[in-house]
Amino acid sequence: MSNNYGDWLKEQREAAGLTQQQLAEVAVMTRTHIAHIEAGRRVPSEEDARRLDKALNTGNVLSRFLPQQDVAVADYFEATRQLEQQAVMIREFALSFVPGILQTERYARAVLSTSFPPVSEVECDRLVVTRLERSKILDDPVTPVVWALLDEAVLRRWIGGPGVMAEQLDHLVRLAESGRIQVHVLPFTLGLHPLLSNMLTLLWFEDQPPVAYGEGLWMGKIHDSPSIVQEIQHRYDFALGNALPLKESLALLRATVRDCERDDRPSHTERGGACGLA
Repeated sequence: MSNNYGDWLKEQREAAGLTQQQLAEVAVMTRTHIAHIEAGRRVPSEEDARRLDKALNTGNVLSRFLPQQDVAVADYFEATRQLEQQAVMIREFALSFVPGILQTERYARAVLSTSFPPVSEVECDRLVVTRLERSKILDDPVTPVVWALLDEAVLRRWIGGPGVMAEQLDHLVRLAESGRIQVHVLPFTLGLHPLLSNMLTLLWFEDQPPVAYGEGLWMGKIHDSPSIVQEIQHRYDFALGNALPLKESLALLRATVRDCERDDRPSHTERGGACGLA
């Protein structure tokens, strides 16, 4: 996005003689979120913009000229989407699908186009664009740190067919090989594990307490109670301790990619038939 908004916010903050931390305290925000807004990496929510206007005595300028985003996510996920953009560490557990920030375009489209009730092609396009925008947090080579803990079912359910799945799993392998993310697989042989009930995201921040987000069918909930977040973190750590190490997890991912590619390849009979018809 254009950084005119962020530049103007920075000018007003400095004119008021405030550091980012001081503005954050007055506006009831986090310093990192303000830094992201000023750098043009984030767009504040309407409520954030109102608090910034009040803190800087700028009338309704920051609220009125808030950059518009065509964001398409479920209502219950919007708050988590914003927290996701501010996090310095994200730990994902996936039970059925690859986590959203790690999805390729074709995999995301396959997931979103088969929702029920069905969505139009235009709406599906909007959903895919939003999901891919979320993944841009990985463009920063360091922050956030991302761990992905995957139930083996994520690998075995070939969303979109073998070609789409091969591309998706190869994407995970390349991200892990580059050191950008950590990937661990919970194998079927483990049996029951403490995260088997639903998907989970744990988020840590530079200057605010961690939160946890859990999601089921048509519902999602942010947990910010320290005791609950700690309990969820303990469950995650316990499951992670029983997961395959990184090297073995990557070997399983690569083997599954090969399986997908083999199934996606036309058989000898199919190739021969096509040539004969030509």
